[in-house]
Amino acid sequence: MIIKNLLVLFVLGFMSTGVFAQHSLSLNIDGVASEEGNICFAVYTDEGSFLKFDKVYKSGSEKAVKGKTVFDITDLPEGEYAIAIFHDANGNNNLDTNMLGIPKEQIAFSKGKMKMFGPPKYNECAFTLNSNMEMNIRLQ
Repeated sequence: MIIKNLLVLFVLGFMSTGVFAQHSLSLNIDGVASEEGNICFAVYTDEGSFLKFDKVYKSGSEKAVKGKTVFDITDLPEGEYAIAIFHDANGNNNLDTNMLGIPKEQIAFSKGKMKMFGPPKYNECAFTLNSNMEMNIRLQ
């Protein structure tokens, strides 16, 4: 009975430290034009969900700080992610665009940059998270 209990404790301990490890991603968002509104983020886990509002893995916002806004995204398991960010300067919780769909508010991505004819693809923005990490992103 003691051996069985020790084995269960060992397996649970292994699973909690490895398989289910949770990490934090610290984001330093540079180029914030004003302290109006919030810096909003959306975390995506695959190409099929990327930039789809109904398929966001995790999202949130922080009060904008002119110049640089810093915040953490916590409780992320190991894996591949891509992040989209925008400065919701008017506080309406939407990325405002013009009639052609071009953003009127500052935007950025975890790695990729906006292109002449649209946003980058998931694989251009994707990164692997396997420990706590810090990332610098510049709003455009």
